[in-house]
Amino acid sequence: MNRCRGAALLLVMWLVLLLSGLVASYAMSARIESLQGNGAARGVVAGEAARAGVEYAVSRLMEQDPKQRWAADGRGYQLPFGSTKVMVEVRDEAAKIDLNAAAPALLSGLFEELGEPRERAQRLAGAIVDWRDNDNLSQAVGGAEDPAYASAGLAWGAKDAPFDSVAELEQVLGMRPALYAAAAPHLTMYSGNATPDANIADGIVLAAMGLQPRSAPIDPDAPPASAGSGTYSIDSRARLPDGRSAHLSVVLRMGGNALPGSTYTPLRWQAGSDAR
Repeated sequence: MNRCRGAALLLVMWLVLLLSGLVASYAMSARIESLQGNGAARGVVAGEAARAGVEYAVSRLMEQDPKQRWAADGRGYQLPFGSTKVMVEVRDEAAKIDLNAAAPALLSGLFEELGEPRERAQRLAGAIVDWRDNDNLSQAVGGAEDPAYASAGLAWGAKDAPFDSVAELEQVLGMRPALYAAAAPHLTMYSGNATPDANIADGIVLAAMGLQPRSAPIDPDAPPASAGSGTYSIDSRARLPDGRSAHLSVVLRMGGNALPGSTYTPLRWQAGSDAR
């Protein structure tokens, strides 16, 4: 009898341990799902705050009063959005160098300003022109048509058509990742201008144009130096108190589109987030 009681007690103990393990496993799983859900919710909040920064920037760019209108020269604007910090920067696309319209000298000037040796900068500028033009003739200085890409072991050749995005520049023969990262903020395909607007261009673009960069920093309270071209890049960064952040980088053309009530047409819309 005692032996049976001992066996029964041992079985009960094993059952208790098994049930305890199942309960602990369930509790851990529920905790993880709760944390994941909470993190996703905070990510949505940060993303919407960044979106609010873009929409507010649009409203300020549409201001008729120059004193109230935001300047599209890259200065930063900090917005109060509850406990969330939102920082917005706006730059007119006319302040940038247009990949489809700029002359080789302006393109090579940009690369030289970013540290490229003159000969390499000129070759790369020629390769950009060969990428966007519709012929198979290499530029007199530098340049790269299909045979040059084949010799470099690349599976593609010159596009022989205009750039559709700044990111396409990474495929041009001779472009290095570090140089692309440095050049991309100063480039566009949306202005259509052979030269940037010197009134709102940054120091690097001014130097590439052969002009003297501004010696004085931008006055954050100064009114806009230009009425604006109507096409703007907007960077909006939102950070929650817990450190979670969201980044929205867009290019907008002011004016409605097919959607009723729209005030702008998005040309590029890129969102990202991170938790730190």
